[in-house]
Amino acid sequence: MFPKSFQSLAFEKVSFVVLIVTCGITVTSLPTDIEKGRRKVVHVLEDDSGAVIVQTAPGKVITHRGGSITLPCRFHHEPENTDPARIRIKWTKVTDALQFEDVFVALGRQQRVFGPYRGRVFLEQGGPGDASVIIQNVTLEDYGRYECEVTNDMEDDTGFVNLDLEGVVFPYYPREGRYKLNYHQAEDACKQQDAILASHSQLHKAWLEGLDWCNAGWLEDGSVQYPISHPRDECGRKDTPAGVRNYGYRHKEDERYDGFCFTSKLNGKVYFLKRFKKVNYAEATKACIRDGSVVAKVGQLYAAWKFQLLDRCEAGWLEDGSIRYPIVNPRSRCGGSQPGVRHLGFPDKKFRLYGVYCFLKNKDEREGGTDMKRSPAESLTKSKSSNNIPMNATRVI
Repeated sequence: MFPKSFQSLAFEKVSFVVLIVTCGITVTSLPTDIEKGRRKVVHVLEDDSGAVIVQTAPGKVITHRGGSITLPCRFHHEPENTDPARIRIKWTKVTDALQFEDVFVALGRQQRVFGPYRGRVFLEQGGPGDASVIIQNVTLEDYGRYECEVTNDMEDDTGFVNLDLEGVVFPYYPREGRYKLNYHQAEDACKQQDAILASHSQLHKAWLEGLDWCNAGWLEDGSVQYPISHPRDECGRKDTPAGVRNYGYRHKEDERYDGFCFTSKLNGKVYFLKRFKKVNYAEATKACIRDGSVVAKVGQLYAAWKFQLLDRCEAGWLEDGSIRYPIVNPRSRCGGSQPGVRHLGFPDKKFRLYGVYCFLKNKDEREGGTDMKRSPAESLTKSKSSNNIPMNATRVI
């Protein structure tokens, strides 16, 4: 006899869920047409015969680059005297609809960490039923969706955790001009500027904060979109509503657009190098090196504007050969009424003279990297919320 809740489910959802009883265990199974092409996961529901139930945090957890964060996951099973050595905990990252990247696996005392997560991912070890992991020294690439799977003999269950990063989205195009990048070139361009291709949710959040950009750009999922806060005829008609315009998924090799990049908190500091005279690009590069730093990248300047609140009404060279300057407190003589990073284009590197923005790494980075502690519970720090600076200064010039 089914429990009352399952009777209701069996009669009300018969077209979607098939209930199977085997050896006293009640399980749900997806119909064949939904299962096709997907990795099969059987969710075991709790009844009197015993089960594994996984619980993860609703919503998302938030940190920043360089921080530490717990991906919460707890489980319980009945009977409670199940041998802990027979419980397997596995974490994977969902990289695509049908693709998973191994992160961490533990079976009893045996543990293994995979790829770029080595030395950074540990079990939180918060007591019985705790499958949470701590990620230290979070990178931009750690952003995304993670799956926590707990297996006990023939029983298992899974839960998902979304890891978000505090950061800033910025549009990017190279010296060659706009609409010159295919998907892979846009991906590389963002990496060269200390960033990654932004996700749709990151771009949407930036639009909510005021980002307005009339040129379409690649996102990390292969789609091409652009945010419009102030509709106008040259950007898809004035009478259309504001929003994130979407061209859909485009051919990654053949089609060319700009890119939307995402970066987060710096492991260092950006500053304007004070000099008595302006310099060309080569002289700017040498000046930063003599000062113990390097010419700042575009993503680093945006991060400094967002997190350092860097405000400088002086145009300067950046690593890609562009001229920009960050404004937190707008004033008329500094490019308009909105905060943002002003972009003056790509001038002649040899004959045009400007100041320069330099980037100095944190001391531990310069000395060979961050010291990774082996007791992560002691080193876990709470993430701080960022300053919500409007983003609508990055407009088409």
